[in-house]
Amino acid sequence: MIKSLLIANRGEIACRIIATAKSMGIRTIAVYSDADRNARHVALADEAVHIGPAASSESYLRADKIIDAAKQTAAEAIHPGYGFLSENEEFADLCQQNNVIFVGPPVSSIAAMGSKSAAKAIMQEAGVPLVPGYHGSEQEPATLKAKAEEVGFPLLLKAAYGGGGKGMRVVENIDEFDEALASAKREANSSFGNDKMLFERFIRNPRHVEIQVFCDEHGNAVYLAERDCSVQRRHQKVLEEAPAPALTETTRKAMGEAAVKAAQAIDYVGAGTVEFLYDQSGEFFFMEMNTRLQVEHPVTEMITGQDLVEWQLLVASGQPLPLVQNDIQVNGHAFEARIYAEDPDNDFLPCTGQIRHLRTPEGEAGVRIDTGITEGDEISSFYDPMIAKLIVWDTDRERALLKLQRALRQYRLTGLTTNIDFLHRLASHPEFVQMNLTTEFIQQHEQSLMPAKDLDIQRIGTEAALYDVVARQNALTDTASPWQQANAMRLNDAAVHQIELQHQGEVHVVAVEQRGDQFITGEGDNQCSWQVQVSDDQLTVIRNGYRYQRFVCADDQELTVFTEQGPVILHRHKVTDTLVDEAAHGGLVAPMNGTIMEVLVNKGDAVEKDQPLVIMEAMKMEYTIRAGHNGEVTDIYFGAGDLVSDGDELLAMTEEE
Repeated sequence: MIKSLLIANRGEIACRIIATAKSMGIRTIAVYSDADRNARHVALADEAVHIGPAASSESYLRADKIIDAAKQTAAEAIHPGYGFLSENEEFADLCQQNNVIFVGPPVSSIAAMGSKSAAKAIMQEAGVPLVPGYHGSEQEPATLKAKAEEVGFPLLLKAAYGGGGKGMRVVENIDEFDEALASAKREANSSFGNDKMLFERFIRNPRHVEIQVFCDEHGNAVYLAERDCSVQRRHQKVLEEAPAPALTETTRKAMGEAAVKAAQAIDYVGAGTVEFLYDQSGEFFFMEMNTRLQVEHPVTEMITGQDLVEWQLLVASGQPLPLVQNDIQVNGHAFEARIYAEDPDNDFLPCTGQIRHLRTPEGEAGVRIDTGITEGDEISSFYDPMIAKLIVWDTDRERALLKLQRALRQYRLTGLTTNIDFLHRLASHPEFVQMNLTTEFIQQHEQSLMPAKDLDIQRIGTEAALYDVVARQNALTDTASPWQQANAMRLNDAAVHQIELQHQGEVHVVAVEQRGDQFITGEGDNQCSWQVQVSDDQLTVIRNGYRYQRFVCADDQELTVFTEQGPVILHRHKVTDTLVDEAAHGGLVAPMNGTIMEVLVNKGDAVEKDQPLVIMEAMKMEYTIRAGHNGEVTDIYFGAGDLVSDGDELLAMTEEE
């Protein structure tokens, strides 16, 4: 049995692996970059080794540094998690050369599935159904374009050695092909070090259903039910569930058996996932096989009662699978919501910043949080923007979905924009509740998934003001002195608190009169009586006899009220003497911290509106900065390879009159 384990990863997956390893009595070793010195996974591990600068290319993607750390700590095995080096055959081979157990499949299996085009050929030979497409070795742009016309449009471009939606583009017609191919190749090369592409016919409105498979060195192979991962943005999953709803038992069995057949075709060992497109007609087609543990593995654990990381460590130690196929039981239903630092209202643009306030759902049976962050942590642009996973389980889908909705409402995080409220709208959407799932779900329901605009700012502002007043009064220690009461006392006058709050540029003045343990707002018919209690970030009020609760977070800069429509930020109003005309400079700025990949224009060039000007990368995603109008480029401030910060002016241009 493995006695010492190095985890070659970071964040929530590193923490999750450490938890299981410790429960098995295994010594754990973390690795960390400059950006992760104080990270949660470093604190949880028994030992930790520094491996380099913040950029993953200089730390977590450096196989030599990982091996050196394993040697330094006498680690018997390395668990790669997912992402980074988890599906890198050279790294798996390097582990073998250095007599370190790689907790994953054999090198040959990774190689077979590492190329999506080679994988398609293997699956075709094994009799697994495929979507029509091109998976060949000829990679000249002209050849690819000609093959694309043969396959027909729309088609889906994919990085042959990729995953996670990187290097993937939907191409609607031949006119879009050249730009899409160039962009996909750049992103694939940046993310995986290989820009080989394949493509296949793009099936409209399919579901994404995947099968968890496990194999050992003794010839045993099983599947552990299926997961539906249809709800995606940018080809990346955001909401998963298991088992997949509205599938017949015949289809479930056929998919499971096809997945096992796929794994056995490449002599697989360990945890793997075979992904299928499920058509509305009831047909399913092989997409790819991921030769690692998946992000969404917790939903499978919740419905089977099995610890898949424990299975991995047992198999890597040479032991047989803990169960045979007939012993695997499915119980209840589970959901996983991926919590990202991103702005759903701005095309899901990743966000950076410090987590100033963090409260997670109340502990209850069937609620699990996998995370690598704590309050005060900084979310940088160096790594993937996923910061946590919220997993829930209950006896059936309806009850599990209600539990998910409630847990999302209880998840409070401030300091940067997240998708938590968007996830709640997804999980509450009538079409999702009714199991009308498709990979196009978010695009199809984009308008109804946007936040409500009819906010009662007056009431929200009053709740924020009441929380602020009572929280400050509770914080005072010298309660015996009348000068330390913060109760707005005035001699011969009413005790009125005047609080100015700003929302979307508009100042709201909230006047609250304090009468003992009561507060009065408004006048005449609009007058309200409030009784208020504050505990941590929970506000409990009785308003004209109606009792309810609200969560509120306050700091020196702003108050955040977590409403039914999502978090509402109210800034403390401050008068400043300086006004800045942000449009006056006439330049184009970086939307976030990142790296310039390519500058597509030169100084003096005439450009047209929407023309691509700069390609930048941030949080493993590629972004194209386009011209907002016709004009001429007058200055370029950064070049390829330069690091830029959020708001940095990238180039300047005149506007054509």
